[in-house]
Amino acid sequence: MTLPPVCILAGGLGSRLGAAVRDVPKPLVQVAGRPFLAHVLALLRAHDATRVVLCVGYLGELIENRLGDGAEFGLELRYRHDPPGLAGTAGAVRAALDDLGERFLVLYGDTYLRIDYAAVAARAAGEDALMCVLENAGRWDTSNAVYADGRVLRYDKRAPAPDMRWIDYGLSVLTPGVLGDEADLSDVFTRLSREGRLAGYEATERFYEIGTPAALAETERFLGA
Repeated sequence: MTLPPVCILAGGLGSRLGAAVRDVPKPLVQVAGRPFLAHVLALLRAHDATRVVLCVGYLGELIENRLGDGAEFGLELRYRHDPPGLAGTAGAVRAALDDLGERFLVLYGDTYLRIDYAAVAARAAGEDALMCVLENAGRWDTSNAVYADGRVLRYDKRAPAPDMRWIDYGLSVLTPGVLGDEADLSDVFTRLSREGRLAGYEATERFYEIGTPAALAETERFLGA
């Protein structure tokens, strides 16, 4: 199946990477011989994505200049530059809604996620929102979700509880009406979980990301192999 539009949040500063992002935005950091985001776009195309909307901020013009219209990847790439001020991740998505339609996937520009994207989209049919989760038990980062029977029963990134064994995988499916007025997507998901409106999908492969020098080195080894 053709995937719904994909929104990639690629506007962060990447300050934890230090000198690596002094002159380039984090999504363009070289990993295994290519800009990191090029790996992500190739993965999405392999899963039948067609339209990708990049929400860019810091040095976003360099991302647009490097990736262009997406023809290199067999994709239609569109760009939305973050609104003035700190709009947050939810604000960035709201600013891109005209390009995203009635249902769309959202992921982050510093993560590489090995998952069946079509199955995620199919599971989200008829749902207001869906979050992919990984049974984590503190392995990769702080667990922040309670998941059972296809639902995210509780989610709280700001104040995770001891009984939370699952972690937000970094891929979600949203509809415009759920976004509310929160600045950050994490707060949107917390509200939706409390309202019983957050479906879940279990990821089984660990995620890779480039948010810190150690994570970048690990992702370099994985993609290089």
